[in-house]
Amino acid sequence: MSEMSFEQMLEESIKTIRNGEVVEGTVIDVKPEEIVLNIGYKADGIISRNEYTNEPNVDLTTVVKVGDTMEAKVIKINDGEGQVLLSYRRLAAEKGSKRLQEAFENEEVLTAKVTQVLNGGVCVNVDETRVFIPASLVSDSFEKDLSKFKDQEIEFVITEFDPRHRRIIGNRKKLLVAKKAETQKELLEKLKVNDVVEGTVKNVTDFGAFIDLGGVDGLLHISEMSWGRVESPKKVFKVGDKVKVFVKEINGSKIALSKKFDEENPWNNAEEKFAVGNIVKGKVARMTDFGAFVEIAPGVDALLHVSQISKDHVEKPSDVLSVGQDVEAKVVDFNVEERKISLSVKALTENSEEVETEE
Repeated sequence: MSEMSFEQMLEESIKTIRNGEVVEGTVIDVKPEEIVLNIGYKADGIISRNEYTNEPNVDLTTVVKVGDTMEAKVIKINDGEGQVLLSYRRLAAEKGSKRLQEAFENEEVLTAKVTQVLNGGVCVNVDETRVFIPASLVSDSFEKDLSKFKDQEIEFVITEFDPRHRRIIGNRKKLLVAKKAETQKELLEKLKVNDVVEGTVKNVTDFGAFIDLGGVDGLLHISEMSWGRVESPKKVFKVGDKVKVFVKEINGSKIALSKKFDEENPWNNAEEKFAVGNIVKGKVARMTDFGAFVEIAPGVDALLHVSQISKDHVEKPSDVLSVGQDVEAKVVDFNVEERKISLSVKALTENSEEVETEE
């Protein structure tokens, strides 16, 4: 057997590699745009910037240093200059794809940074594998501007995994909905009728305001906003206002709220405040053919019958009165059980004339 030359023995001692193989090497040089690895082969391995990461303009000197050990995938044994072209990104993507498949099968919650915002959604990278989260799955409510999620760490689950067609879909909404449902369940278990709570106005409509009580919404109907008259909820509340209310009714997940606290009830001590013979002031709230209703306290309307408006004959209230007009009158009847109060301007006028006559 012939003896091998030194060159042949050296060649024999150096490992062979092939395209697609995963190799391990030590960083022997790093520049902003490339990494040089000693991979135990007759030529060094080169990882260019675009084969290290999908993110543009990364300075590679900030991510690795001489002496670091790395794994990479062989993509070309000879680049024409005797060097081996390697890819860290493609190997990471393969590992990432496997990682995402496991996460998809196990419904695992993942966390990643939003790297790109598109018109139809956002993208995150998991081990160099791109995951797309459609706009409809980014949040549990409509998001007009998705740019606020850029560079933000978000949690999500994989709800569709099809790497062959490069379709990996993430879902953040599912987690938010589940979390909100759990919060609602806990809050509803604690909440009781008559509990006084503070909330934040979330939305205002023509019929009321929806109040966020810390994870569950309650409706403050227009009729429960005040003991007085409320023309429009939008004139009383705006989104973001803090409001103290009490729970009036709980029906499943529906919560009815009220601001009509008993201690503020205008009918408290009404027998004293509106006793027959007392003189009161108020504003005309509404009119009918038979008389005008005068608000003499928030939530307390008294009837001024057409026959009691003046000592002179009045055909209809609108001939001499208008809504919003200030009125001073005398209480001539009070029924506490039916909460009915009758007024008379005529009686007040007659009293004044009697006093003048006596003088």
